[in-house]
Amino acid sequence: MKRLVFALLTALSLTVGVCADDNEKGFVTIFDGKTMTGWKTANEHTNTWTIKDGNFVAEGERCHLFYVGDPKPFKNFELKVDVMTATNSNGGIYFHTKYQEQGWPKYGFETQVNNTHSDWKKTGSLYDVVNVKESAAKDYVYWTQHIIVQGNHVTIKVNGKTVMEYTEPADQKAGADFTRKLDSGTFALQAHDPKSVIHYKNIRVKRLAD
Repeated sequence: MKRLVFALLTALSLTVGVCADDNEKGFVTIFDGKTMTGWKTANEHTNTWTIKDGNFVAEGERCHLFYVGDPKPFKNFELKVDVMTATNSNGGIYFHTKYQEQGWPKYGFETQVNNTHSDWKKTGSLYDVVNVKESAAKDYVYWTQHIIVQGNHVTIKVNGKTVMEYTEPADQKAGADFTRKLDSGTFALQAHDPKSVIHYKNIRVKRLAD
């Protein structure tokens, strides 16, 4: 049923999120919509990830998809991803992370993708740092998740609306299990569990001055 709904919505192009175009000056597309070029899955459940209609589709056992197309780490940046979820789906977009073979990414931060999953930490949360209780997005409708990192400040927007802001304390220490400390690194997309179906597309990034 979830697959059918997604197929119908994709065919009808029910897209609320802003697509990458000439108005987004300075943004560079990092997913061509057709291949895995520049991306690498963790070495577990690799068949979880497919590409369909210009989307990375996460459907299956836990597996994270890392951006490896640029060797220069991202420190200050703006990242935009258009996202669509099925009901009760859980996912995420990571930044300041790095590739790892398996497990939940240890490095960096996760920005939550979750409108109706049982986890109360909803879309736009900086997971377990600043959590959002009510999602500004809806299932089965694309939204644009916009992550801005500048210095010690993080802003997350959903369809242009700021839903979370975080300023890291000067004395912040990295955690033992999950660092959750601003640094630099790459991006990753999350496939959380077999019952979650999430589409990610129009992935674009703009580097900001250090």
